[in-house]
Amino acid sequence: MTFEPGSGGHKMASKVRFESWTEEAICPICLDFFTDPVSLECGHNFCRSCITQCWDREGRNSCPECREVFTDCTLRVNRALARLSEKARTLSLNRTEKESKLQCEEHQEELKLFCETDKKLICVVCAAGREHRDHRFMPVKEAVQIYKVNAN
Repeated sequence: MTFEPGSGGHKMASKVRFESWTEEAICPICLDFFTDPVSLECGHNFCRSCITQCWDREGRNSCPECREVFTDCTLRVNRALARLSEKARTLSLNRTEKESKLQCEEHQEELKLFCETDKKLICVVCAAGREHRDHRFMPVKEAVQIYKVNAN
């Protein structure tokens, strides 16, 4: 699979790679990133609180994934998975925050300026280019306040 520059292919491939490895950091019971992950004798992993609540409800100690029943209910702390989950949680929060901001399609920069001449949001790279050379700009927040006041 090849990607043309500007086609968005790299962003899509990056998102797929991100989602595939972060899936490994998700508890199959709560479907969220592991919190205090533990391993069962069968090798499956769960949040400590998820598996203990599951066992309390069922009244027996079996793996929710493979149904293997355990006489010894030793939960082994999985430190590597705990670190992976924390990294995935942090990356996910950063990614969500970044994706929630509007970005310039051409430069993948946040749209921080409002071009008064063209009446549209632009990034700082666009503002420095020829297309907007003699235009008037203002920060987006300032433009929102002005247009809000004028709308009322």
